[in-house]
Amino acid sequence: MYVLIGGSGLVGLSLAQKLVELGHTVAVIDIDPNACRYAREQVGAMAFEGSAVSTQILLEAGIRKANALVAVLRSDALNLAMVTLAKHYGVPHIVTRMRHSDFAEPFRLAGANHIISTVELAVSTMVNAIEYPLVESMMHFEQGQIEVLKLSIPNNCYVANRSLAEIAQDSRFPTGSLIIGYQAHPLEDLTIPNGSTILEPGSTVLVVTKPGSLHQVIDFMEGCK
Repeated sequence: MYVLIGGSGLVGLSLAQKLVELGHTVAVIDIDPNACRYAREQVGAMAFEGSAVSTQILLEAGIRKANALVAVLRSDALNLAMVTLAKHYGVPHIVTRMRHSDFAEPFRLAGANHIISTVELAVSTMVNAIEYPLVESMMHFEQGQIEVLKLSIPNNCYVANRSLAEIAQDSRFPTGSLIIGYQAHPLEDLTIPNGSTILEPGSTVLVVTKPGSLHQVIDFMEGCK
């Protein structure tokens, strides 16, 4: 996949590094020559020096052949301009960072497929870390209508050494929730469990639920025997 990134700040370069490691072809656009040199020499990405909202630079960077574009420039206004140009040139998948929520609707109208609010993401992550310290990660889908949790199974918790069939039949397990992934050990691959899967202490599960059942799921999964 050919990915074009506008902006080579900390987020842009870190994203470029990760995508290169995953085997994607990445090009970065930035006005800072030092950042472009770093992207080439240290990250292994292509880099184009100039404005990411310049049609000339975008064409030189190959926007017409880009499979995805990410706008992480220094302001929402610049990101909006880049999203608009990406849509104009037919980029199929457009992702942008958003600093202020007032830009959410303009970004959608301009053609952004994914809008990442840095403030909301940071606040949500911190709140989750405070409220649910044993939850390793939490993701939101469909505008917050679905939650996916990554939970560890402590030694003394209620579900340890029980099968998924037993857990599903327990009246305290919230209706509409489902365990969709299981990792017996951090070094092992994530698998799709079935009813006979035993949740071993120290393992990790992925649980999908609705926001209204979030507290019930966590309390049930992490509750002590």
